[in-house]
This record gives sequence, C-alpha cells and structure tokens, in this order.
Amino acid sequence: MNTWKWHEHVITRAGVVAGCAALVLATVGPGAQAQPRDLGRQTLGGNDGWGAHGTGTSGGAAADAEHVHTVTTWAEFKDALAAGGTAPKIIKVKGTIDAVAEGCDAFAADGYDFDAYLAKYSPERWGLDTDLSAEPDDSPEGLRRVSAAHQSEAIKVSVPADTTIIGVGRNAGIKGASLQITRVDNVIIRNLTFESPVDCFPQWDPTDGSTGNWNSEYDSAVVYGSTHVWLDHNTFTDGEHPDSAAPTYFGMLYQQHDGELDIVRGADYVTASWNVFADHDKTILVGNSDSESTAAGDRGHLKVTFHHNLFSDLVERAPRVRFGQVDSYNNHFVADDTYAYSFGIGKESQLVAEHNAFTLPDGVSAAKVLKKWNEAPVTAAGNHVNGVATDLIAVHNAELPGETLQSGAGWTPTLRTKVDPARAVPAIVDHRAGAGRLR
Repeated sequence: MNTWKWHEHVITRAGVVAGCAALVLATVGPGAQAQPRDLGRQTLGGNDGWGAHGTGTSGGAAADAEHVHTVTTWAEFKDALAAGGTAPKIIKVKGTIDAVAEGCDAFAADGYDFDAYLAKYSPERWGLDTDLSAEPDDSPEGLRRVSAAHQSEAIKVSVPADTTIIGVGRNAGIKGASLQITRVDNVIIRNLTFESPVDCFPQWDPTDGSTGNWNSEYDSAVVYGSTHVWLDHNTFTDGEHPDSAAPTYFGMLYQQHDGELDIVRGADYVTASWNVFADHDKTILVGNSDSESTAAGDRGHLKVTFHHNLFSDLVERAPRVRFGQVDSYNNHFVADDTYAYSFGIGKESQLVAEHNAFTLPDGVSAAKVLKKWNEAPVTAAGNHVNGVATDLIAVHNAELPGETLQSGAGWTPTLRTKVDPARAVPAIVDHRAGAGRLR
C-alpha cells in the first residue's frame, strides 16, 4: 500500500478523502470564505463500482504543489506526465490539445506513397491468399510500417501511477492521442473530450475474411494490466473524422479507427461513470482475446463497473466482455440504423446488466441488445426498451433460438451508488453525462 507524507501526517490512500476535506476546512474560519473545491483532488467514492474495491482510487489527490501542472499543448502534457518521477501528480488540461497538429504527413517515412501501396496490393494484382508480413523494409508495406511506427511514438503516452488527469472547465480535450494506462495502479481521468486518434497508415490484410480488410491501431485510452482506474465525465467521439466520411478502397471501408476504450490483459478494479461514448463502431473491449495464453492472465480479473454512461449511435461493443465480472447499470443506450448490438457475451464472461435504458429506432428489435459470442451466463434484469420493461434474455432467445443465452451470471454486485429506476435513466444520464458537466 502506498503512503505519503502530507501536512505532517502520514496517510494511506484510504485516508486521502479525509485529508482533502481537512485541507478545505482549514481554509475556513471566522470571517473567511470557503474556497472552491479542487476537482483535481476528488477521489472515487467508497462504494462507487469496482474501482472502489480494496484501497480505492485516489489518483494524484495527494500531490504537492510542485506536482500540479496546467497544460495547454501536447508537448506540455507529455512533459507533465514524465515530470516528478513516482510522486503523485495532478495534470490539468486547459483547452483542446492536439497530438497530430502537424498532420499525417509529419509521420510519413521518406518514400512512402499511398498510391503505390494501393497499386501493389490490390486484390487483382496481389490476390487474397498472402498477407504482407514478409514484405521487405523498402516495399510500400515496409515504408507503411515505418510510418506507422513514427505515429505510434508520437501519439502514445504512458500514464504513471498515482495520477489524476482532469479537464479545466467545459471545453477541455485531447485530440488524436492514445493514453496508455499500462501496468500501474491508481489513475483518474475526468472531464475531457477525447477525439479518437486517426490511424494515418492502416494496414491492408488480404487474408482477413473472404475479401480482405483494412486494420487500424490506436484506442483513445487503453487500460492494460492496471488496477484502480476511474474514468468519469469524459466524452469519447470520432469528432471530425466519422467512419461515415471514410473512403472505400478494394471494396472495403478504409478503417482509420480502433476502439474508444479497451480494458485488457488482467486489468482490474475499474469504474467508468457518467461518460459519453458516441459515434463509433467497435467501442469498448473488456478482455481482448479468447486465446488460452491471454486467458491465463485474465481469469479472475477484468472487474469493471459501467454506470450512468450514455452510449450514443454506436455500432457494437458497449462493451464486448471476455472473462470479467462486469457490472453495467443505469446506462442509456441510444441506437441508430447502423446498430449491431450493445453487450457482447464473450468467453467465460460474467456480465450483470441491470436497470439500463435502451432507445432503439423503429425496426430494430430488443433481441439485438445482447450478442452471444461464447457460452457464458448473463444477468439482465430491470431493463427498459423504449420505455417498456423488457426481459432482454427472453426476447433474445425467442427471436434467436440458435444463440440461446443462459440466465444468471453467478455473482451479485455490491459496489454500487444509488441505483435509479430504468424509466428515469434517459433524463438523468442525457443531461449529466459527458465532459463539461462535472459537478
């Protein structure tokens, strides 16, 4: 357990909340005015989802003044993440900072030419039987790999342990970046609009499916093997680069986005609350592979809570779950005509989806809300679809008898804040979720 010296008292992470309160009270005396609370020092509530388990999540709440940074550029943001070694830190983002302000050309390797890439690897010329992994470094694919490596180095940043990253005011955001929360403990991300990174150099894989496919990299945020993470009042969106505006090459969408949030590789004790996930295809993964090598590290982990989030105009994966005990309650799902499913029931998953609200367009059945990928039990009680109480498992099994789901995830969530009735969820969530609405 981490300990820090603060105002001549040694406190544990569990005591951070009390310590912060004491600091505020100390500023108030006869004739004095209470100082406005510092949102950067807020911690996750004691019963607020899996992130509250054990030591809880306090991020950089114990940072001293030297380790509180306000940043307005991508360079300043990266410097702030690296500053101070292992000391707790608070990074306040002011305005929108852009990781790709110079554009994709800034990452391109000398000699890279997209037209040459298309000409060489077209199905008519290359075929669909051989992938591009053996292509030499001076080939169009080799130059694409070098270009992709340049972008990866530029836009990926590692978030250290005991860190809070918070947007200042209503218009703070990070554009085109990928936050890597990798094998650390105790991180808070709040009040930021994330515009999904655009992969400048997607790879064509002729062997992906029967017709080949474009594959891209970069999630807005990746929680990889980390513990005690709180993502709150953020907005995740494709922004200026929606998939609907992407071109088609070789008969397939030129896909330049990956996910908005991935929680993978044994990550644990994560709470995602009051966020907006919007305008995206493959949105959230909890567990990224069915492979036995991955499963060994995921079994018993991937404990995640989603509550009071707005999932708007998404295609799929909200989330897709493997292995984890995932609690999803009081979320609002708003679909459009591209909708495929919300909850993906994956290998050895134990999903509890309760008291959620779904707004589906005409012609889209509630049977699509749950998607069975593997045999795994699910609890789905108290949900409403278009304002009507709906047994999601029953309607799924009735309309899709070849994909029968088993009821009963085998566990009962206890780490919950107030559970609102499903009928009230749209009004509550739509008006309070997302960046710029942090109270």
